[in-house]
This record gives sequence, structure tokens and C-alpha cells, in this order.
Amino acid sequence: MNGLPMKLWFLLTFILWWLVPGSAVAQLFRVATFNVENYVDDPASKRPLKTVQARAKVCESIVALKPDVIALEEMGSTNGLLELQGALKKSGLDLPSWDFITGYDTNIHIALLTRFAIVARRPHTNETYLLGGRRFSVSRGFLEDDIAVNKTYKFTVLAAHLKSKVPSGVADEQEWREEEATVLRRVIDSRLAADPDPPMIVLGDFNDTKDSRTIKTIVGHGRTALFDTRPAERAEGSLRADAPHELRLTTWTEYYAKEDSYSRIDYIFLSHAMERLWRPDETYVLNLPDWGVASDHRPLVAGFFAPWK
Repeated sequence: MNGLPMKLWFLLTFILWWLVPGSAVAQLFRVATFNVENYVDDPASKRPLKTVQARAKVCESIVALKPDVIALEEMGSTNGLLELQGALKKSGLDLPSWDFITGYDTNIHIALLTRFAIVARRPHTNETYLLGGRRFSVSRGFLEDDIAVNKTYKFTVLAAHLKSKVPSGVADEQEWREEEATVLRRVIDSRLAADPDPPMIVLGDFNDTKDSRTIKTIVGHGRTALFDTRPAERAEGSLRADAPHELRLTTWTEYYAKEDSYSRIDYIFLSHAMERLWRPDETYVLNLPDWGVASDHRPLVAGFFAPWK
């Protein structure tokens, strides 16, 4: 935001929306991502079934966020997705539109729920790469949808779930994840080649920390670099972006039991066009009591203003 104080930036934004010819009242909407940890209902799956208590906590967590669009990682089946969609509606959160992709991994998938219309789908389920002389498929693929917020404004959401930290006998897990990140960046660059300033959100569980090669590859550099919203727990009585110790805010999104560690590995990245509409005060990591009943991850959400002309 070019060094402008947060309050001044918001004031100027409102003035432009209200006074500049062709602009109009802005519409607030929220986009979230949540790794729901093995939301599996098939006994034949290689993963443990999601308990009733865990499903209820997932529903409670999403309702607390009040998202208009949410990407879900580790969704087991369309039956599980529709069951969650129904539970959310009973709790007062109606997200009628949905998408679901099936990648190389047949047990867990990426899904999307939204109250807006999905006007275009571009699933990336056959992406491959070479590692150690062998051809690999991106395990969960990438979900890419265009979402229409209103009659005149739409944006693209690109959701991913990269290789986990769990070691594999097939290939080095770090190299595996980095190669998937390279493929994801290739998808991003393809979108930027078609439109140099698209309204685009890249989000999901990338299973790596900020300074890793994985994240640096996805973010990119220069004019095509993505912006990291860096959601944090809401701190009572403080302004997130104006706080002198912003980097000390609590931003972790996942607990990794093997290492007994807490890390930020889930992200919401923005293109420049989306950054201009971003609402920092509507962006946070959900800090819910007993959060771990739902998942080993915590959900995060970012808010935006969509102009209505």
C-alpha cells in the first residue's frame, strides 16, 4: 500500500468508490481456505474416517468464519462435501455452489464451496513433472474457478494442496513438494500471460514455510509476484497493520505432531488486482476453542471489496 497509513488508505479507497464517476458502493466478500484433515467417509480408504465430533467442529469453524468462498483440502468424497454443505446450511451458512476435483491421489481431494456462481472451471488434474528421471503426477491437482461476485465483478481462485512433510519411499518429499510448486507457478504464469493484471487468489495448504524454496517459487518475483496476506489471530484492541510488532503476531496454521511444532504452511496469496481490493481488517486465522478437534490445521480467511457498477 505504498507506505500509506492503514486508516488513510481506507479513507482514500472509500472516497474513490463513492466519488469517482463509474464507481459505486463496494460489496464485502470473504475467501477462506481450510485443510479439514481426512474428511473421509469411505471405509475402503487408506485414511482414518472422520468422526462425528470432528465433522461438527469443522462445520462450527467454517460458520465462525462466515466465508462467501472457501477452498477445502483433504476432502474425501463428493458425498462428504455435500454432507458438509448441508450441515453448514442448517447452521445458517448457505454455500450452494460447489466444485470438486480428483487428482492422482484417490483418497483426498480439493473442493470448493461458495454462495456465488461459479462461471468457469479450469481443473488441472493431469499436470506432471520429472524428478530423478521419473515422471510424477501432481498428487491432488489444482482447482481453478472463476467466481462471479455480482453482475459486473468476478475473480479467479486457484487452490492447491502440495506434498506433505510425511516421508515417502517414492521420492524425497521436499523435492517432490518443490516440483509441485514449480508446476503451480507455471499455471499462475500462464494465467498472467493471458491477462497481465487478473483478479486472482492463490490459496491452500502448501506444506512449507515462508522462506522455503516452495513458497518463494509460488510467490515469484518482480512485476508478477504474488502478495502474501499473512493472516494472524485477531488481537483485541490492536490494529493489525499499524502494530509496531506485527511480525510477532500469531500466524501459525498447522500443528505437526511428529515434530511437536506449529507452523504457517497455509496461505492466501493475491495478484496485484486483488491486493487493491484487500481488507486487512477482515483477514485473520481463526482461533477457536478446541480447534484441534476439527483438524490439525486452522482455517484462514481474507476479506475484499468488490465494486458494483
